[in-house]
Amino acid sequence: MATATTYGARAHARAQEGTRADAMPVVPAADWPDPPCEAGHLVWAETVAGGNYTHRVLARGTELRLTDPHGDACAHLLLYAADRPWERLNVADTVKVQWNAYLGEGVLLLSDQGRVLASVVTDTSGRHDALCGTSTLVRNTARYGDGTPQSPSPAGRELFKLAAAKNGLEPRDLPPSLSFFQGVQVRDDGTLHLTGSAGPGGSVTLRAEQDLTVLIANVPHPADPRPDYVCTALEVLAWRAAPTAPGDPLWDATPEGRRAFLNTAGFLAARGLA
Repeated sequence: MATATTYGARAHARAQEGTRADAMPVVPAADWPDPPCEAGHLVWAETVAGGNYTHRVLARGTELRLTDPHGDACAHLLLYAADRPWERLNVADTVKVQWNAYLGEGVLLLSDQGRVLASVVTDTSGRHDALCGTSTLVRNTARYGDGTPQSPSPAGRELFKLAAAKNGLEPRDLPPSLSFFQGVQVRDDGTLHLTGSAGPGGSVTLRAEQDLTVLIANVPHPADPRPDYVCTALEVLAWRAAPTAPGDPLWDATPEGRRAFLNTAGFLAARGLA
């Protein structure tokens, strides 16, 4: 089809309607095949290619499932309170307050206000990292020859900058991130050991305990020792559900977690949101 004219270009563009690529958002999300919930409850359905990013604002109570279909995804994650981005994921407090450097089912993702942004409700992978953050332009340039967003080896921080800008955020708003599906362990001598992936099909489900802005960069883990830039697709699904409430086992799982949930509930109640 000729695209040398405006009419030809328009006809060509319109002819692409309905075309499906291996990595793309599905709109409406209810058209996602075999959804994990009632199709009408699905609010986000996307496959994110390796070396790419995505972002979305999610309502409180929404459940977000990340899946590694092929075994080499690495989902780097940042969270912000949707209407006040100065309250954001604090990895140091997430680790320190819960006496736990390892992510998994039952872990709460905390802000520096002592409140819960999200909780980990299920985890079939067990290979995650709260210690190393994401890759940088300087490091990727040294390792792969380039780390810019448009290159074959984009750095996670560079992709986060793009996702942030689309949500009114600046580079200074990017704190250290968490990553899922590539594990890291601390050895007895204090060094970090990459345990890698648990294999294809692993998933982790998060529950938004406040309205959240979610940024995701799917790039190789910075400690990945392979010389090539290896990162496979990431599946992202989110559906309407309910936030954690008193009486839920997660609410009372630990004294520290209970206090974080109480801090969150008190804040939301004062604003008339809970």
